[in-house]
Amino acid sequence: MKSLIATSLLALGLSALPSALAAQLSTRAVPADLALVRAATDRFRDVDVALAEGYIRDPMNLCDTAEMMGRPAGYGVMGIHYFRPDLLGITAPPSPRVNGNGTNTDFTRPSILIYEPQADGSLELVAVENLVFIKAWEAAGHTAPPTFMGRSYDLMADDPATAVDEAHMFEPHYDLHVWLYRENPRGMFAQFNPNATCQHHKQPAAHSH
Repeated sequence: MKSLIATSLLALGLSALPSALAAQLSTRAVPADLALVRAATDRFRDVDVALAEGYIRDPMNLCDTAEMMGRPAGYGVMGIHYFRPDLLGITAPPSPRVNGNGTNTDFTRPSILIYEPQADGSLELVAVENLVFIKAWEAAGHTAPPTFMGRSYDLMADDPATAVDEAHMFEPHYDLHVWLYRENPRGMFAQFNPNATCQHHKQPAAHSH
């Protein structure tokens, strides 16, 4: 029965995709969950669509790397984050940390989109992400981190004893990255991707497409 349901969901997800992309996903045997997420987020390859739907570029204009969060450089990068304040339930800007009360874990409408800056100034969608603040998550009655496809979200909290900011100016939170748009040798749900780069990121950089 589970295999029948999975097959039906996969067919539903692929039916919403362009035929060429659907064929590519089908031959790669993408799980139904991921096919549905891709069908729901493919339009955000165009960053202008993301902006029109309420996503905001990280005001600090950071292209996050593993080194910035105290991890080995070989882990790779995240990229530039575009986020939906309403889905995150943002209640406070960096003062000193971003806080929020959102509990969205629906990857078909992710609270965060991650882009890689290109040499020509454009942006390429590489991953989607959801983030929930721990206090809000627990206040909603949860006693364990959220999960997606059996994978628990990663815990992110700054260690005041270190010079780097492991939580990138956010209050303690759980987050999970899904590298649907860029192959990741570290795994689909890894925090960083060595196949992505911040090489072409510029400060300051106005939105370009």
